[in-house]
Amino acid sequence: MARVPSDDPTTGLARRPGADRGHANGVSEVRSLDRAVAVLVAFTGRRSMLTLSDVAKRVGLGTSTTHRLLRSLVAHGLLKRDDASKGYSLGPTVLRLAQAAAGAMDVRELARPVMLRLRDAAGETVGLHLLRDARHRVVVDQVESHQALRRTYTELGEPIPLHQGAPGKVLLAFRPPTDQAAVLAGPLEAANPQTIVDADALRAELDDIRLRGYGFSHGERVSGIHTVAVPVFDHAGAAVASLSVTGPALRMPLERLAALAPLAVAAAGELSALLGHRPIQEVR
Repeated sequence: MARVPSDDPTTGLARRPGADRGHANGVSEVRSLDRAVAVLVAFTGRRSMLTLSDVAKRVGLGTSTTHRLLRSLVAHGLLKRDDASKGYSLGPTVLRLAQAAAGAMDVRELARPVMLRLRDAAGETVGLHLLRDARHRVVVDQVESHQALRRTYTELGEPIPLHQGAPGKVLLAFRPPTDQAAVLAGPLEAANPQTIVDADALRAELDDIRLRGYGFSHGERVSGIHTVAVPVFDHAGAAVASLSVTGPALRMPLERLAALAPLAVAAAGELSALLGHRPIQEVR
C-alpha cells in the first residue's frame, strides 16, 4: 500500500514526500553561504593575508570545514592562495565586484537621507564634502537648516584648500602622511584672519582630530560661521568625504559644537557603512 504523507500541524496541509529533506538541504545551503561570507569578511585592510588556522579561529569553525570553504572560495576566485606562505588573501573576483559596486554608488544619493536626518536632529545646515585632489575638497551637496538665519553653501563644486575649515581639516587628518606633509609644506593661504596658516599649529590640530574623530572650525573660512565636521570612510578605509554641521556663530558656541559632534559621528558612521566600510575590530 502506498504511504500517505502525514499532515503538517503547522499548516494543515499534507507534507510532500521529501519535503523535510528539501528543507534540510535548504538550511544546509544557507549555513554554507553564511560561513563563506564569514570567511570573506575576516579579511580587512590590516589583515589582508590569513592562514588556515587564522581563518578557522576568527570564524569559529574547525580546520577541516574551514579548509573546504577556502578551497571553494579559491576555485571561484573570491580568494587566492600563496603557495610560499600558505596564506590566503582576497581574490580577483572580489576586486571586480568591489569595482562594480563602487561604480554604481552615488555618494550624494546615499548621503541624502542621512543628511536629512542629521539636519533634523541638529537643527542646522548639513554639508557633504568630497576630496577633489590631494590639496582640495569640494562641497557637493547640502541640506539647509529651517532657521531663518542659517548657513548656506554658495560654492558648490568649487575647489577649497583642505586646511581651510573643519570639513577639509578632517579629510586632511586622515590622509596618508606623505599627502599631509605636502600640504603642511605650504603654501597655506588664508581665507580670513582666523584661518590656520602655521604648519606646526595645523599639524597639532590634525593630531587632535585623529584622536577625537571630528574637527571644529570657528570662522576659519567664512567669518561668523562655526562648524563641526566628521570623516566618511569607504570600503578600503580611506576618508573620501566629510559631513559638516554648520551655522552662525551666535547659535554655535564651542559647547554646542561639542554636543552636536556625537550626532555627526553617528551619521558619518551610517554613511560609511553604506559605502562598505567596516570599523576595525578584533574578532573573538
